[in-house]
Amino acid sequence: MPRPKPPPALMSDPDEIEGQFYEALQRGDIERLMAVWSDDDEIVCVHPGGPRLIGASAIRANFEAIFANGPVDAQPEKVRRVLSHSSAVHNVLERVQLMGQQGPHTAWVIATNVYVKGAQGWRLVAHHASPGTAHEAHELVEAASTLH
Repeated sequence: MPRPKPPPALMSDPDEIEGQFYEALQRGDIERLMAVWSDDDEIVCVHPGGPRLIGASAIRANFEAIFANGPVDAQPEKVRRVLSHSSAVHNVLERVQLMGQQGPHTAWVIATNVYVKGAQGWRLVAHHASPGTAHEAHELVEAASTLH
């Protein structure tokens, strides 16, 4: 039986809640990760190549299985934001460091994170991730090397 979620801290903006999400991934901290999610029954999460997970129990079980292999070294590299008064959509290019049979390598993931503002501040209601491509990584490197 899953442990109850700790009382959520009031998150002042979508960037703060997103920071908490990625920090929880990097630490492999299931309690902290679940604290960023909304209490809504219809929250949804899709990992690259995975099924649609609906509800806190399904999302928690999936992340527990992921964390059984250790934390997830996912770094948000490039974020595009659409913000309204009570909702925000972030399209994120993630750099994920993985340990493979030939040693460490980098994978790119494109994630869409949707946040809603409620009585307890901003909360994550949807995380949908897909495999990225070398093209997105190349665009990121090009942008970083351009001098103005």
